Amino acid sequence: MSRALVWLFVLSALPGCSMVSRIKPEQPDYSATLPPTMESLPGSEGSIYKSGYGLALFEDLKARRVGDVITVLLVERTDATKNASTNTSKSNDVDTGTPVLAGRPVTMDGIQVLNNTIGAERDFTGEGDSTQSNSLDGSVTVTVAQVLPNGNLYVRGEKRITLNQGEEFIQIAGIVRPIDVSTSNTVLSTRMADARITYSGKGPIASSNKPGWLTRFFSSPWFPY
Repeated sequence: MSRALVWLFVLSALPGCSMVSRIKPEQPDYSATLPPTMESLPGSEGSIYKSGYGLALFEDLKARRVGDVITVLLVERTDATKNASTNTSKSNDVDTGTPVLAGRPVTMDGIQVLNNTIGAERDFTGEGDSTQSNSLDGSVTVTVAQVLPNGNLYVRGEKRITLNQGEEFIQIAGIVRPIDVSTSNTVLSTRMADARITYSGKGPIASSNKPGWLTRFFSSPWFPY
């Protein structure tokens, strides 16, 4: 009877588990999300109203549906400073004394040969300083990929700029509250939850800022010295 109750509890918990879903994978897709296809109502040919062409007269023109666009204003500022200092020392001394054999110490030419003294000392001193400052300004227009049950919007998108010497791109994904969206349909990047912002590039300029493979080897954990 107890085993049947356990299985009943497990089966009843499965529907609740199925409702929990991930909003996005670990590597989100930043491609634009298109709005769902809206078919016209039957018999609407020749009429004034058509499905999907409604105009809200008393609402702000803000993103609220899948496929709507919204502009994210990048106002990122980060400053970090870290200092570390470590000093350790250790000293050991071991004296075996004078061994006695048959009541007399062991000597050779009048010199004791079996007494030993062992000493060891270790010192370690380490210091480290790290200072990092980052700034990112600009704007990227993204699309609404999903409307969550509580009304929040999961947005994602990217901007790619191709230059003569390479390509630069900015990728953004995160969750936005509709109340944080201004009347001009913009939202600050600091108001995004679970924000993922990537700014990178490709080309000779980006490659020149990266160390070569041999330098990376000597800086990796595989090189012990």
